[in-house]
Amino acid sequence: MFRVTSIVFLTAIYVASPVRAEDRPRTSLPEPVARALKSAGFSTRGLSIYVHEVGQERPLLTVAADTPRNPASTIKLLATLVALEELGPAYTWRTEAYAGGPVRDGKLEGDFYLKGYGDPYLVIERFWHFLRTLRNGGLNEIAGDLVLDQSYFAKEAADPADFDGRPLRAYNVLPQALLVNFQAVNFKFLPEAGRVRIIADPLPAHMEIVNRVKLKYNRCRGWARRLKMRLRNAGQQQQVIFSGRYNAACGKNEIFRVVSEPAPYIHGVFRTLWTEQGAWFNGGVREGTVPFDAELLHTGYSLPLADIVRAINKYSNNVMTRQLLLTLGAERLAPPGTTDKGIRVVRAWLDRHGLNFPELVLDNGAGLSRKERISARHLGELLLAAHESPYMPEFMSSLPVFAVDGTLRKRFGGELAGRVHLKTGTIDNVRAMAGYLLDRRGRRMVVVSLHNRWRADSRAGEMVQDALLNWVYQRP
Repeated sequence: MFRVTSIVFLTAIYVASPVRAEDRPRTSLPEPVARALKSAGFSTRGLSIYVHEVGQERPLLTVAADTPRNPASTIKLLATLVALEELGPAYTWRTEAYAGGPVRDGKLEGDFYLKGYGDPYLVIERFWHFLRTLRNGGLNEIAGDLVLDQSYFAKEAADPADFDGRPLRAYNVLPQALLVNFQAVNFKFLPEAGRVRIIADPLPAHMEIVNRVKLKYNRCRGWARRLKMRLRNAGQQQQVIFSGRYNAACGKNEIFRVVSEPAPYIHGVFRTLWTEQGAWFNGGVREGTVPFDAELLHTGYSLPLADIVRAINKYSNNVMTRQLLLTLGAERLAPPGTTDKGIRVVRAWLDRHGLNFPELVLDNGAGLSRKERISARHLGELLLAAHESPYMPEFMSSLPVFAVDGTLRKRFGGELAGRVHLKTGTIDNVRAMAGYLLDRRGRRMVVVSLHNRWRADSRAGEMVQDALLNWVYQRP
C-alpha cells in the first residue's frame, strides 16, 4: 500500500502550496530533441515525453504526457512489476509427471502424463534435466501414450497470425500451461565445403529437414531474405524444406521458427530426448487431464520469478510475458488462467496502490498489440512506484543496461553507457522507451518517451530518443 500514502500526501502538498513558475514542469521540447525531430523530418505530433527526478514532487518535463499512446513492449513493465509484488521474486512454477498405470521393473504399463502450470522458461536444457531425473528414478519404458495436461490455462480463441500475419515467428507463440522451448526450433546455417549445412535444435522426432539451399560467394546482404522455408506433411513425418541462396560471406547464422502445433511439437521433442537417453517410447500423443488416481512420479520447478522477470525485460520476450499474465490470473483468481483474469489482477493492483490510469488499455500485456494504450505520464508514475517497491532491486536489474546487455547491448552509449536502465519497444510506426537514467550529477531520473508516428520505428526515431536521453543526462 506504499503508493496510496505517498500519492495522497503529494496531492495535499500540491493543493496547499502555491506553485512557483520555476517549479512548473517544462512543457516545450528541449532544443536537441526538437532538432533531432526536424532532422528526421518528424513533426511534434505523435510524441509524448515524461521526465521526473526520483524523490521530487513534480516532473521536470511533460510534453503531451497525458495523451494515450501505443507503448509497444514498454508495457511489459506493468506485468512484471505486478508479478513481483503479487507473487514474490522467489515464486516458482511446477511441471509434473504422472504414471497412468503401474510401473513394473522400469516399465510404465499405461499412459505417461505431463502437467504444466505455466512455466515460461521450460527450455530444452531444463526439459532434458526433467526427463533425466525420471530416468535416474528408474523409468525406462513407456507402453502407453504421452498425455499433455494443459488445463491450468484456458484455451482462448486466438491465432498466432493475428498480429502481423506471421504465425511461424517465435514472438507470435500463444501461451500454454505446458510450453516447451517456446514451441520453437533454432535453425542454424553453416557454410562449409561448398554447401550450407542446416542444423535444427531441437530436432523433433517427427521432423525432417530438406536442404535445397545453394551456396554462393557474393558479399553478404540480407541473408535471411534470400532463404525460403515451407512446410509439408509426408505421412506422419513433417518436412521443413529450405531453398534459396546463402552467401558464404555471411558466416554462421540462425533463425527461430515455429513449425509445429503444440502437441506434435512436445511429442516430437519428448521422443527425441527420451530415446537419446536410452529409454523406449513409441506411443502417440493427445491432450487430457491427469486422472485422480494417477501416481505422481516427479515434480520439476522453474527458475525463480526474479530470474524470469529478468529474462522477459532484458530480451523483451513476448510469450513469457503472456505466460506471466495468465499465471497471475490463475494464482489470484483461481485456475484456469485467462488473459482477462490476469488483466483484472493488474487493474486491482493499480487500484490498491492509488494509481488511476483511466486511459489504460491492456490487450495481452506484452505490447505485441495495436490496441494497448497508456500515457507517458502514467508509465512514468509506474516507474516511480516501482522505485518505492520493496522489490525495486529485482525490478530495476531486470531492465536492459545501455551499451551493456539485453536489447541495448549494441546501442551506442558514450557517456550514457552503464548509466541507463531502460525498457524499449518497437513495432511498425511505434518506438517507445521507459526506464531510469543516472545523470552526470548523480540524480536518478525516470524517462519515458512514446512515439507513435510513421517511421518512428526507424533509426531516425532512435536518434530522437538518444537526443532526449543525452539532454536529461547533461542538464545542469
